[in-house]
Amino acid sequence: MSGAERAGDLDALVAECAVIVCAGPGGVGKTTVAAVIALDAARLGRRACVITVDPAKRLADALGVATLTNVPAPVEGDFPGSLHALMLDTKGTFDDLVARYARSEAQAEAIRQNRIYRDLTGMLSGTQEYMAMEKLYELTESGQFDLVVVDTPPTRNALDLLDAPRRLTRFLDNRLFRALLAPTRASLRLLSLATRALLRTISRVAGAEIVQDAVDFFQAFEGMEEGFSDRAAAVRRLLADPSTAYVLITSPRPDSIEETAYFAAKLTETGVAPAALVVNRVHLAFGPVDTGTAVGPGALAALLANHERLARTVAAENESLAALFEELPECPVSRVPLLAGDVHDLEGLGTLADLLFADAPVG
Repeated sequence: MSGAERAGDLDALVAECAVIVCAGPGGVGKTTVAAVIALDAARLGRRACVITVDPAKRLADALGVATLTNVPAPVEGDFPGSLHALMLDTKGTFDDLVARYARSEAQAEAIRQNRIYRDLTGMLSGTQEYMAMEKLYELTESGQFDLVVVDTPPTRNALDLLDAPRRLTRFLDNRLFRALLAPTRASLRLLSLATRALLRTISRVAGAEIVQDAVDFFQAFEGMEEGFSDRAAAVRRLLADPSTAYVLITSPRPDSIEETAYFAAKLTETGVAPAALVVNRVHLAFGPVDTGTAVGPGALAALLANHERLARTVAAENESLAALFEELPECPVSRVPLLAGDVHDLEGLGTLADLLFADAPVG
């Protein structure tokens, strides 16, 4: 079978990397595995923090805590290192970034009070993705943590997340954005003819008041674009740094495998190779049924039928995974068996960590 099944490679990443980005399809236990990776780092004596972009409470549930905020919260446990967790607050992170680069509190307040900023910041395409990368950079630069683990959205949204710094840089270099940043007391009169024509068209569709709010919003950023651009470039360097590893998480379901292969190909196009692959919720194969066991004929027939069904399931999973392993021949693989129930506390995460980081791969 293609694919190097070496759990130790993942353990080495946890012991050495500064950032681990967990990516993959939805519904494969990605949030739980991200929490397990951070927990293992804490068990190795490292200061670890796990961040989720998902507004659902999956990470809090997995860690057995009531709520998570935009500030790293300690998770108590019996390990030599430390474990923190947070859930991204897009607007709160954007507010912090505005405060950092504003030339004065008055400028920062003007931006925060702008209707466009208040109403649309959380909905503008790419805002959440960039703020996630901004929070990642903030955590790594704080000096508080040895390892930051990022639980990304499902695959295609994760691609937007990883591309967000480049898109922000491109947006800041856009001619229309720069025109709207031009300080002027003559409102739109100093803008180019093309820009004014575009804004008149938008005004007819959306209303002049909204357009003026947008102009005020962008002009409030005067002098801040360089700071935002420099920060975006720093985030891009962090994502490309050798100390940042990308771990793909999938399940044996054919749709999950197809989505994982798509992400791996797109990631490789950027020049970054996946550092490890975790296959979660794998059915384990059993040995042959002892037909001499002391059970009735009916029970034995049911046992044999269940064994045959499980064997078919395992064979189908292995067949589906073989194609993915062919796509990633050099990527170390770790398998995690399907558990009887959901993980909802540190004890459950510890059990999963024992399986994921076992010396010998399971399955």
